Amino acid sequence: MRMITGYLAPDEGEILVDDQPVREETTSIRAKIGYLPENNPLYIDMYVREYLRYVARVYKMQNPAHRIEEVLSLTGLLPESHKLISSLSKGYRQRVGLAQAILHDPEVLILDEATSGLDPNQLIEIRQLIRELGKEKTILLSTHIMQEVQALCDRVVIINKGKIVADGNIPMLSQMLTKQHRAKVTFSRSVNPNTLREINGFVSMEQKGDQSFIITGKEAAINEAIFDFAVSKNLKILEMSSMEESVEHIFQQLTQSV
Repeated sequence: MRMITGYLAPDEGEILVDDQPVREETTSIRAKIGYLPENNPLYIDMYVREYLRYVARVYKMQNPAHRIEEVLSLTGLLPESHKLISSLSKGYRQRVGLAQAILHDPEVLILDEATSGLDPNQLIEIRQLIRELGKEKTILLSTHIMQEVQALCDRVVIINKGKIVADGNIPMLSQMLTKQHRAKVTFSRSVNPNTLREINGFVSMEQKGDQSFIITGKEAAINEAIFDFAVSKNLKILEMSSMEESVEHIFQQLTQSV
């Protein structure tokens, strides 16, 4: 992350941001990147609004007053904007860190362990903010919290011992581990579990009640096979959904096996 942002020079290889090499275009690249480091270094003796004015001067923003107010509103900092940063909770300090990272409206936002140490309420609020920002910007998020990945990420890259061992969305990574597919289904009436073996590609099932089952099949089209089974038995399906492997399990399998 430090190499992407231009703070460290790579020993070898090349990094491109917006098709521009970081090594040659450090200043112009930094203008396109917002960066929130893991330790969130802030000038804690400054007031929130004062600090953002300072950051605006660093980026040489012209007439930044409107943008500062916009960012304060976006990050939920307006009620705290008159306070010293040193008096803020960790959650609000993280918001200040995010505010400085997006102040110059960067195209790429790099967040390093952005939610580390937050309480559950702060965690929900910061995640929501990141999701909203992700609708308009490319966000690169580094985290060791697997629930974070599940909640926020469209694409997942898993690195083990310095090497990329997986790159894709969560369903794709799940399929890397197993050729089997699971679906949770609830029928309109009780079903004899033994008849489920008639489902095309059936491997196993886990009963969750007279009407509900988790069914494992060999084919990706297990949902379609279950539907065909229900039609043949004159059953109605009240609910059916595909089940993905948890990110924790995917991570463990891919990092322990390499």
